Amino acid sequence: MADGQVDSTAPPCKVSVVIVNYNVREFLEQALRSLQRSLRTLPHEVFVVDNNSVDGSVAMVQEAFPEVILIANTANTGFAKANNQALRRARGEYLFVLNPDTIVEEETVPVLVDFMEHHLDCGAVGCRILNPDGTFALESRRAFPTPPVAFYRMTGLSRLFPNSRRFGQYNMTWLPNDRVAEVDALSGSCMMVRKGALLYSATAYSSLDRENLDAMGSQATDTLPHQDGAGLMDEGFFMYGEDLDWCYRIQQAGWRIYYTPDTRIIHYKGESTKKSDLKYVRLFYGAMLRFAEKHLKSDYPRAFLWALRTGVLLRGALSAALSGLKHRALTDLILLFTVMASLGLFRFIQTQFTFPDIFFLIIAPLFALIATATMAAMGGYQGRHPRLGAIVTGVLTAVVTLSAVSFFIKQIAFSRAVVLASLPAGILMLSAVRLLRLTRHRFRRRALIIGDAAEVLRVETALARQPRPLFELVGFIAADQHTADIQPKAPLRGSLEQLRDIVRIYQVEDVIFASASLSNKRIFALMQELADLPAQSRILAEHHNHVIGKASVNYLEGAMLLQAEEALGALRSRNARRVSDSLAALTGACLHPFVRLGRRILGPQSFCAALETRTRLWRAVLTGQMALVGYRDDGAFRPPAAWQLEQGVFAVSETLGPRLRRPPEEIEQAYWYYVRHQSALLDWIIAFRAIRAML
Repeated sequence: MADGQVDSTAPPCKVSVVIVNYNVREFLEQALRSLQRSLRTLPHEVFVVDNNSVDGSVAMVQEAFPEVILIANTANTGFAKANNQALRRARGEYLFVLNPDTIVEEETVPVLVDFMEHHLDCGAVGCRILNPDGTFALESRRAFPTPPVAFYRMTGLSRLFPNSRRFGQYNMTWLPNDRVAEVDALSGSCMMVRKGALLYSATAYSSLDRENLDAMGSQATDTLPHQDGAGLMDEGFFMYGEDLDWCYRIQQAGWRIYYTPDTRIIHYKGESTKKSDLKYVRLFYGAMLRFAEKHLKSDYPRAFLWALRTGVLLRGALSAALSGLKHRALTDLILLFTVMASLGLFRFIQTQFTFPDIFFLIIAPLFALIATATMAAMGGYQGRHPRLGAIVTGVLTAVVTLSAVSFFIKQIAFSRAVVLASLPAGILMLSAVRLLRLTRHRFRRRALIIGDAAEVLRVETALARQPRPLFELVGFIAADQHTADIQPKAPLRGSLEQLRDIVRIYQVEDVIFASASLSNKRIFALMQELADLPAQSRILAEHHNHVIGKASVNYLEGAMLLQAEEALGALRSRNARRVSDSLAALTGACLHPFVRLGRRILGPQSFCAALETRTRLWRAVLTGQMALVGYRDDGAFRPPAAWQLEQGVFAVSETLGPRLRRPPEEIEQAYWYYVRHQSALLDWIIAFRAIRAML
């Protein structure tokens, strides 16, 4: 049955439950079993919308819960869009949106339905949400993130003064948890919504007679006209923020939002996304910005919204940096502090010079902190393999910063020699620790092969002949349509579109690309998708049983494995690009007033006029809307989306001279070279060449 079709012969339905699932099979099964007990006395239907999971969720639902209406997507369409797929087909008078990583009480659904029927002005109601440890989850009730509310939350005032009616607004912590309350918004992890609130305004709904109300409960949400109702979820929100937006629109339609403590659920918060990456950090803070720009523009001055946008961007950048700081960051902090403190003690033994407390209390910790923070920004904690460039950049930044400060603050000038000595010592120490980690993971690494079944069988045969094989194959992904002509022992784990999820779910340490099955460009594009995950990329050479590795060659029965980064070019982390682009944006901001003045003096045909069209884009670069170097959206050449290039202030092709004299193949090769070798230095070279071409 299509998404928008409804079975008119189906029995009446009181409640429609909608669950969007993404790679949490065990939690989904648990949630469905708890729902069975909670729904036993109510006419109901249950929808599960699966967003292309790779963990067997679809098969589990089909086998264990045949009564559930299953919608199996072939791509991750996002939370809002997936919910809407089921909401359009829902026949229930009440729509119960629930996360798959939850457990409901036996009385949860009846209690919420009863609350709705005794509060006819209620458009949506939520209950008490508990964390896995039994504590109250603050997202059970929320206020809209207006600039003041967002400011109190982002500055930590809401945590310092949770009982304050002013500072504790966002999570309404000033309200007792055991009191029914009218609130701004509920959590999308557990929310019961009246279908009438989506179709009608509160005023129009109150004028409907009972016959119309009964008919409404038996029809799909999109089969009746919307008369100023809230409508479905906004699919512009991929994940996060859609519940805030939905509650806002329900209130705009004249309905009220309530929180009731009379029933509870347990929410294993983040189970659907904790296997994810920095993409979800960006989605979360991007959703906050979208909500503010969509609903608050007319209520607040531009200065307030600009301040909110800046604060959200800064908080998002901080969260992204912190999410990259794994346990290795703490180890690096301790190691770097130990290096500088040890050098200070050694200097004391040599010269009998007593170092003041400021050295051990400020200089050494600051050295470790600056170096570690810089390494995090450069992507030094993304992946298991050593990132020598991030180590060198981090330690060098700390040394240069402290050395420069020592020229202005004479009280710390005594430590300049120790700071300089920390440069080689710090680099050697961190590099040695990372190499030691690699040796512990040398044997029996979990590997995934991407290629045809014949290539998988070739690797399996080679590994079977080795007394101590390097890899344990967890499965393979067919490079194209998989056929059953050849059946390797390794299981087929999914499609290329599911690669990131497969690597996370099966804890893959090595991804082996069969060069006989994939082009170098395709391999590089897939490498970029995995760049921030802890898995090494390797290439199985064509016509040989060897896999290319970064700093070594691993032989499989007389041949070798090569690491993909060595064969195709090193990847550049998104954080490293953002740091480089931000510095360029600040440079452009400083130059722009002078360039603008030069245009006014020299005229619209001058070099300054051409340069001004670029320097005025510094805000777009600083906010991440553009890159310093990328492509120009003028139709000359559009790189494939898999290359992950953004629109740039300067285009790679500008270094080739007039485009009319260059064939498309040459322009494409220039972009392909940049994708493989991109770096901050190469960006600046391209920018300078483009500026020189304007003269």
